[in-house]
Amino acid sequence: MPVPVPQQRSVPAAETSYGADLTLLVIEDDPAGTFTVPELPAAAGTRVRIRTARNLTEAGRLLTDDVDCVLLDLALMSGGEARTPRGEEADGLATLKHVLRIAPRHAVLALMAQDDLESAAEAVRVGAQDYLFRDELDGKLLSRTIRYAVERKRADVAQHQLTESRLRAQENARLERGLLPTPLLNGSDLRFAARYRPGRSRALLGGDFYDTVRTPDGTVHAMIGDVCGHGPDEAALGVELRIAWRALTLAGLCGDELLSTLQQVLEHERESEEIFATLCTVDIAPDGRRAGLCLAGHPAPLIARQGRAAQLLPYEDGGPALGLLPRARWPRRQVELGGSWSLMMYTDGLIEGRIGDGTQRLGQDGMVAMINRQLAEGLTGEELLEAAVTHVRELNGGELTDDVAVLLLERDQEVVRRPARNGDRGRSIPRPCPGQVSPAGAQRPPL
Repeated sequence: MPVPVPQQRSVPAAETSYGADLTLLVIEDDPAGTFTVPELPAAAGTRVRIRTARNLTEAGRLLTDDVDCVLLDLALMSGGEARTPRGEEADGLATLKHVLRIAPRHAVLALMAQDDLESAAEAVRVGAQDYLFRDELDGKLLSRTIRYAVERKRADVAQHQLTESRLRAQENARLERGLLPTPLLNGSDLRFAARYRPGRSRALLGGDFYDTVRTPDGTVHAMIGDVCGHGPDEAALGVELRIAWRALTLAGLCGDELLSTLQQVLEHERESEEIFATLCTVDIAPDGRRAGLCLAGHPAPLIARQGRAAQLLPYEDGGPALGLLPRARWPRRQVELGGSWSLMMYTDGLIEGRIGDGTQRLGQDGMVAMINRQLAEGLTGEELLEAAVTHVRELNGGELTDDVAVLLLERDQEVVRRPARNGDRGRSIPRPCPGQVSPAGAQRPPL
């Protein structure tokens, strides 16, 4: 005769594992009494505690978080329980579906008549973890089936959560990738390259932002900025500022007027008055030999002219970061670029990395020295930016915690003078054709 299982402490379903106690809720209307199972052998290390419900209403009350498994007698067809919630005549599978709805996180076993293989297969198809035949049921079989059903349910739930997590990650990646800038440089003689690394793990966007567009008069406008902070709210604000900058630039605004309008956008969109953003804008004349520079609390760009060492552009006349002073002004400074040059714009994530185990930072001077060494090695374009970001990470001893954005514009006077030929398209410094960006400045900058 089966022996009732002794009372044991209940264990929450989320914490149970092989060898721990399990709680079984039996839903059956057997008038003979409580459903029991024999005590498991000591080697199994698992004991089962039984709860019994005579109908679905009572089962809903007893179905608490510490229940690990539900055993449903498909012959439960008495009284008001013989109807589904919609009032239709119920059968065993309709009852099973109702239990699956009220117990989505629990393993469910179906108990049925002997050799009813068709109903058994259908029960598993609609969601039960396993089935048992009433005439073959014994304590050892039931105990083993309960353990397997609980583990299968955990695996199903974990797989479902993993799938949902992957789908969310893919959707977020598509969304963030769609928010990255597409340079508009059609018809320009400049080469474009960029590197972007958000400080947040598993993210494509951070608080840093950049963009480059060419207006109908032939002027190339470039911008790079940094919203304080590294979370998704800062990333969203950075995207808003970038889109606003592009719209205002294409509308003809420049210099102080453009930055003043961007500050209004920032003040309206930020969550608190403590949020600010640094910004650097450059507008390069159609002939490519001079540019206007505006700094709003941002590090000055680095320029390398042909035959001369790289150096920082003047930064004494810069204004405050956007969002700090309500009536601030940002003077526009004219700078001479020359015939052949490379202009690198960056965020402070590139210069604030540590050097070794100490507290010393790379800083602007260290960055200038690093870039000069890499230029001496013949690096340009994408290779130069990749080498710079990689070296900064190595100096830091690992991943940088701050967002990093680097933008590079290059002009080679010899290439500009030389007429475009089919044979030039595969050279290291090609001239972009109308409607096309050079290989170094792909439409979607790699991460």
